[in-house]
Formats: sequence, C-alpha cells, structure tokens
Amino acid sequence: MARAMSKHDLMIRGGHVIDPANGLDAMLDIGIRNGRISAIEPSIDPERADRIYDAVGKIVTPGLVDLHIHGYHLVSPLSVPVDHYCLGRGVTTAVDAGSAGCGTFAGFRAFAIDRVKTRLLAFLNISCSGLAFGGLGGDDSVPGELDLLKLANVQGCIDCVEQNRDVLVGVKIRLSASIADEGRNEAEAYRRALEASQALRLPLMVHHALSTVSLDDCPGRMQIGDIYTHAYHGFTSSIVDAVTRKPHRAVIEARKRGVVFDIGHGQGSFNWTVAEICVREGFWPDTVSTDIHSGTCEGPAYDMPTVMTRLLHVGLPLNEVIARSTIEPAKCIGWQDRIGTLGVGREADIAVFSVEDVDLVLEDCQSQLRKISRRIVPQAVWRAGVAHPITHPKRFPNPETIQAQRAWWPQLQMRDESLSAAL
Repeated sequence: MARAMSKHDLMIRGGHVIDPANGLDAMLDIGIRNGRISAIEPSIDPERADRIYDAVGKIVTPGLVDLHIHGYHLVSPLSVPVDHYCLGRGVTTAVDAGSAGCGTFAGFRAFAIDRVKTRLLAFLNISCSGLAFGGLGGDDSVPGELDLLKLANVQGCIDCVEQNRDVLVGVKIRLSASIADEGRNEAEAYRRALEASQALRLPLMVHHALSTVSLDDCPGRMQIGDIYTHAYHGFTSSIVDAVTRKPHRAVIEARKRGVVFDIGHGQGSFNWTVAEICVREGFWPDTVSTDIHSGTCEGPAYDMPTVMTRLLHVGLPLNEVIARSTIEPAKCIGWQDRIGTLGVGREADIAVFSVEDVDLVLEDCQSQLRKISRRIVPQAVWRAGVAHPITHPKRFPNPETIQAQRAWWPQLQMRDESLSAAL
C-alpha cells in the first residue's frame, strides 16, 4: 500500500474494494488528489481529506470498461448518449464497436470522442460508412453497411487507424446475411477485415449471428487476441450446437488458440438457455459488455451493471464478474497499464456499487425469464477524480420491451421449451 502525506481532495471510505488486477479484495480507504489515486490504505485519517464519500456496505471497483457500445449519438441511428448510459452506470471507459468507418471517423472523433466525459475509444468498422444508415438489418428500405462490397475498404481502414492510434484500438465487422447483400458479401468482407486487423496488429472484433459464414471459419480463422462478440446468442451461428447442446468444436479450439469470447449483450445476443449450457460446460465469457444502443438501452440490456447481474445469476463469482468488466477488457485493447485497475498514481476512474437482495424476474433478449435474487446497482462514479451523477433505467424490468422482444422467438435455434418455462 502506498502512503501520500499531503492532503487528499477526496477520500472514499470504508468500502469493500475489489480490484482483481492488483489482487485487492478487502475493506480499504482510497484517496484522490488532482484527479489521480493518491493512496489505497486500510485506514486514512479523515483529517487528511477535504471531502469524504462513505462507501461502507458497498463495493468499490475500478471504473468499468465496456468493450462494446454504440456512441455516435444523433449520427448513427443505433447510438445512444454515452455519458447517460455508460458513465452514469459506472462505466468510465467505453469502446464503440464500429459505429464509424474510415469515411465517417473524423466526425466521430470531433463530435463523440472529443465531447463526452466518458473515455471513449473505438473499433473502426471495415465498412467505410460505418453504421451511418441504420443497423439491425431486415429492413429492405435501409441499406446494410456491407450490401455494397466496395465499402469494405482495407487500405482506408488501415490508414485511418494509423492516423488515430491514440483512440482506435482495433477493427470491427458484422457478419449477418441481412446487412451483406443477403450473405453474398460476407465471406469476402470477413477476409478483408482479417487482412486489415492483421496488417495493423490490432484485434478484430466480429459480430457473428444469422450469418452464412460457418463456425469453422468464424471463429475458426480468428487469431489470438481477436474478439468474438455476442458469444451467448441463440440464433443461427450460435456457438452452442443445437443437437449436442454443447459448445461447437471450432469454438473450443478458438478459445485454446487465444480468441476472446465477449458477451456483447445487445438487443438480441444474450440467451438464458445458451448461457446456462455454456456455464454447465465451463465456457465462461472472457469479457462482459453491453452492446448498448438505441434498441436496448431501456431493455433488454439496460446497462453494464444489469449485464453483470445476469452473469452473477448464472454463477460467475462477483470478483470474476468484476475482473471481466475491468482489467480483462482493458487487456483486450492493450490499455491495461492505463485503465481497469486502482493503482496509486493512476487516473481516479472509480465506481461504487451495491449488491442488493431482490426478488425480480429478469428477461433475456427474447423475453425468456429467470428469477434473480441479487442485483448489482450503481451508486457513485468518478472519472479522473470528478464525480458524475448516477442514472437509472426508466423502468426496470421494462414490460414494453419484454413484450416487443418476443417477436424474435420463432428465429431462435436455442431456447427454453416455452416462454413460460423459466421461473
């Protein structure tokens, strides 16, 4: 433990500090001075602090790192106000997953990254348009970002990343037939995304759902450090074989090879049935992320603490839930020396949560239900030592989104026997 003798601007007192990166799991006080962590000690004299936040009975963690969000608000139709849905829920670093491509990134940097209080990084979409037109697919009136193959611009992607390596941490592609000329462009666009990420020596994040690309190719051709997001969806391309009800062989081999499996909850990509099968087989996610966007921010994902709550419910221990929401995503993007921990001298990105006893029914993305007994709830957050207000969902759980999401039920390959079978 480090000791700083000069006065702290703020002391966070008496919380249960869980910082997996530094092996901290104890009742500790944290001092903050000039926006940085100035002390982490069993007890700090209150006289040494100008202000005190009482964290007794609460969990204190590094600021959360959400590896998959959409934050090009008011430009990309899927994107949300980042500070409200990320920073307001304890996420101090958010990584946009392909809202911008090389043709739209300058605006994303000027009007999103440079304007929000959340630390905002990004994966660059292999499509030069990014998600400028829309996003979920299935609407013939809205073009998908890979409907025109020439939009998958390898050199443009490489050049843009090289010019913006301070905030661009990798390459993103969505593999779904509905946004790639009914699948005709998927294989070649995927090849180009792999080429760009390997040339840059940065990770490729792949969305792979309702795709014509096989699991043998994706994640089969992904490399160490690449990120397979939406790992627990139940549609065609699910990592769980519908016949054996076990993770697919290619998925097991990819994990052994070093491919990262990310939750990427989103509007359609977390399925209780798939999650429970994977847990039974010991196939836990490497990282927890929300894929927060306009179709999921008020349900079914809601926010990072709610996605963490789902992992807690299926049996992931609290300290592992926190590790996969802080230091593990930081490692994925090579930022582990800057974010995801509470080291003395680092920027004071800190979150406080309560773990509350509840009696709630919580949905997945297709309105399958589970009765949960514990819920992670944000209580306070500081970004670089500055406190920001906590925000909350408008309704939790939200019956309107639960009803709306049932429309996806017929498309599921992996599901409960009936919608009412879950309680």
